[in-house]
Amino acid sequence: MLEISGIKAGYGSMAVLHGVDMQIGAGEIVALLGSNGVGKTTLNNVISGFIRPTAGTVTFDGQQISGCRSRDIVAMGIAQVPEGRKIFPNLTVAENLELGAFRRAAGHRKQNFERICGIFPRLRERLGQLAGTLSGGEQQMLAIGRGLMSEPKLLILDEPSLGLSPILVEEMFDLIGHINADGMSVLLVEQNVMQSLNVASRAYVLEQGHIVMQGDTAGMLKDPQLRQVYLGL
Repeated sequence: MLEISGIKAGYGSMAVLHGVDMQIGAGEIVALLGSNGVGKTTLNNVISGFIRPTAGTVTFDGQQISGCRSRDIVAMGIAQVPEGRKIFPNLTVAENLELGAFRRAAGHRKQNFERICGIFPRLRERLGQLAGTLSGGEQQMLAIGRGLMSEPKLLILDEPSLGLSPILVEEMFDLIGHINADGMSVLLVEQNVMQSLNVASRAYVLEQGHIVMQGDTAGMLKDPQLRQVYLGL
C-alpha cells in the first residue's frame, strides 16, 4: 500500500533523513520506533505532504505522492494524527469531528460520526463540550476520531501514548488493535517500544535519520541488540 524509497529530507540546510526505505502492506500495523529527534515526525510529514523530500519517492496505492499537496494526500486516503493531538480547543467535540471529513468522505459524515461515537463512547457524552476542556486521554481519542472521519486507507499515529497514564496507554494500544481489526492499515510512530511491538506485525527502528533495524515483531522482541538498547534488558 505504501512504499518509501530512498527518502532524504530536512529543514533548510539541515538534513534529517538520509535515505529511508520502508513499506506498509494493506491491513498491516507497522511500528516506526526511535527516540526523540531521530526523524520520525519528519518522515510522517514527508508522507503527509507537509515536507517535500530532497530525494527519493513515496508511493501510495501505486501512485507517486512525494511532492503532492497535503490536502490532496488526505483526499487519496492518508490521515495523520499528529503528535500533541492538535485539536481545536475552542471548538466543540462534535465540530472537531466534523472537520475530519472536510477533504474526504463528506457524503458519509453522519454514518462515520455514529461509528466513531460507538468506538469512543466518552466522546458521545461530550459532543457539546469544548475540546480544550477534555482530559488528555479524551483529547487523544478525539484526535484519532477526527482522523477516522475521513475514512482513511492508512492512518498515521504519531506518539499516541505520549502523556497518557499507564492505564490509558493500555486502552490506547487496545484501540489501535481494534481499528486495525476492521482492515485499516496503521503506521504507529512511537517511543513505547514494548507496547508497539506487541500490537504491530512488523517494525522499523530509526536512528539519526537511518533505518538501523527492521523485521517482524516476534523476531525483534527476541533480538538481543534491541532488548539491550531499547528495553534495557
